[in-house]
Amino acid sequence: MRAIVTVIGQDRTGIVAGVSTRLTELDINIIDISQTIMDGFFTMNMVVEIDEAKRFGEVKDNLEKLGELLKVDIKIMNEAIFEAMHQV
Repeated sequence: MRAIVTVIGQDRTGIVAGVSTRLTELDINIIDISQTIMDGFFTMNMVVEIDEAKRFGEVKDNLEKLGELLKVDIKIMNEAIFEAMHQV
């Protein structure tokens, strides 16, 4: 299954490294990544591939806890839900 990961917070060193390392530890592949800094705020969007056997809720909780450590907001959403929400 594909999912969308968003990361938002004050810019600081180590955000990309922290998130990508955690995804590696969870055996989640990064398909695409986009990041920018807007007025001192770091924003990153990722498309990732999650093994169907993985429990989505556990991955979500794990990334939210990482966000607390990194002092950023990390969200993950199933790509199908994301696309349905953004269709005009």
